[in-house]
Order: sequence, then structure tokens, then C-alpha cells
Amino acid sequence: MLVLGFESSCDETGVALVEVPAAGAPQLRAQALHSQIRMHQAYGGVVPELASRDHIRRVLPLTREVLSQAQVALSDVDVIAYTQGPGLAGALLVGAGVAVAMAAALNKPTVGVHHLEGHLLSPFLSVDPPEFPFVALLVSGGHTQLMRVDDVGQYQMLGETIDDAAGEAFDKSAKLLGLPYPGGPHLARLAEQGDPTAFDLPRPMLKSGKPDFSFAGLKTAVLTQVKRLGEVPTEQQKADLAASTQAAIVELLLRKSLLALKETGLKRLVVAGGVGANRHLREQLNAACAKRQIRVHYPELSLCTDNGAMIAMAAAMRLQRGMASLRPGAGFEVRPRWTLGAA
Repeated sequence: MLVLGFESSCDETGVALVEVPAAGAPQLRAQALHSQIRMHQAYGGVVPELASRDHIRRVLPLTREVLSQAQVALSDVDVIAYTQGPGLAGALLVGAGVAVAMAAALNKPTVGVHHLEGHLLSPFLSVDPPEFPFVALLVSGGHTQLMRVDDVGQYQMLGETIDDAAGEAFDKSAKLLGLPYPGGPHLARLAEQGDPTAFDLPRPMLKSGKPDFSFAGLKTAVLTQVKRLGEVPTEQQKADLAASTQAAIVELLLRKSLLALKETGLKRLVVAGGVGANRHLREQLNAACAKRQIRVHYPELSLCTDNGAMIAMAAAMRLQRGMASLRPGAGFEVRPRWTLGAA
């Protein structure tokens, strides 16, 4: 079975083809991705209308590229999957509309996929896939969550942010430092030149005893420090503040992940989402978990951001378990706000 997946929830257009064998794990056959970062840089953030228009321009050329890579015809596809939510409504409608129209023309079924489930299952595409059960640290966009994952669709929320997400803390702090969009990766690169102990920044809820997060207070503390530095801080001061900010975020993610692992008694951690690409986070998690004989799994770096491969993979894993709700290529709906527990 061949599953064609479309991702268009925000500012990346992703298309991928995953093969579902009669036995064994699904395999990625081909993928193509276009990022809108350059387009949105002039505005300092994602402009929803521009994002939707760019998805329209990119989705069919990317589809042709994927089919060419895999050396298959569109008629060979058995199921078409798409991101149903959460995300930007207009952007979601592009991917869903193309997927359903294509399925109707081919007389094939469709599967709507939860965007966060795609991230959650993306490490199964890596060379070192995890095994169930595990604790998952999901750090994607506006989401920071810890979950117990017993199988596909079996998710128990252990903790989540009560305000800003880790990715938002990176991006908002970067903006305060005058760094370009997208701020998180720029802040991480600048932090490499700084001293993580230079500024005493807060770690909200660090000692709460619960695997919940809070990052709003950290952002406020960064704003206070930026104002103290004056209108023209030195490059070293900015690097030190970036390093201190990153250290605070990483410590919160690390300590809460270890707490969730201790509470569940599990010895396997999966890290998924864009922040999971952060080198400092990976180093700290690897070191701490190695001491506790805990295995840590990540998606490949190229699969940390939004992509079609994770959507096709999530659909494929649900199909293997008989859990996918196959629909004819007809009417559809998108769900801009959609909790993973309701998937």
C-alpha cells in the first residue's frame, strides 16, 4: 500500500510517499519540502494569507517531484493523507482541498491526520526507531507537552505548558534581542558564542513537583535584561543573554522530562518537534538519560520541522492497526484547534 501525505498547517509545504508493507514497519519512499521562511522574514512572523497562497503554488510541483523520486504514477497511490489540524485554517484548507480533490479524481480514500501525532510518530522514520511504550516530549510550535505513549492513538497527557511554549520562548526572546525570523535557530547559534551563566534568569515551575511548564515569566525576565543593557548592547552581551536564555529553557525541558520518566517508570524517551533539533537540548538529554540508562530517540534533523513524511507515516501506522478512518474523496473539514487526545 502506498500512502501519499500532504502537510500545509503553517509555513512549510510538505509532500511525501510512504509504503506500507504486508509485514514490518512503513518505509519512506520519497519526500519534498518547501519552506516559506524567506517570504515571511520581511514581516517578522508568519502572515496567514501569504502562507495559504504559497501552499497553492507549491503543492502540485512538490507532488510531481515526490512521484518522480519514487518512480511511481499517481494512479499507483492507494490512500491520500493530509493534515486536518491543528494549524492555520487557510493553510490547512489548501492541503486538505488538494488531497480530497485528488482522491475524488482517483476514486481513492483519504485520511485526516493530527499534526501533533505526525510529530509524535516522526522518530519511527529514523534509523533508530523507538519501541512502545515511551514518554514523549513534544516541543512543536505553540505546543510543549509530555505524554505517555503506549501505542498509536494511546496517549496520556502527563504535563503541558500553562502559558507560552518552549518554541515561543525561543522566538520571542530572539525578537527581543533583535534577531531575525525565525528567531529560535538564530538564538541557538548566537548562544554558542555566549556564557550561559552570565545572566541569572528564572526557571518557572522548576520545583513544582509536576511535569508542567511555564515560559511566560522567562520571556519577561529576558525583556527586563534587554532594557538594562541599553539601546546598543555589545555583541558579547547579546550572546551571553542568548546563552543564558537557552540554558533556562533547556533546563526546564530536561528536568520535567526526567520527572515524567520517574513518575511513569519508563526507560525510553522520544523527543519530537522543531525544538528537538536544538543541539544543546540533545546534548543535555543524552547525558542525563545515559546516567539513568534511559534510551532517547529523535527524528532525523530534516524531519524535526513540519513535513509530509510525518503525516504519511502517521496515516500508515494507523492503517496497519486498522485505526484509520478512511473516507471517500468527497466533503471534508479542517480543525484549526484540535487537541491530540481527541484524535
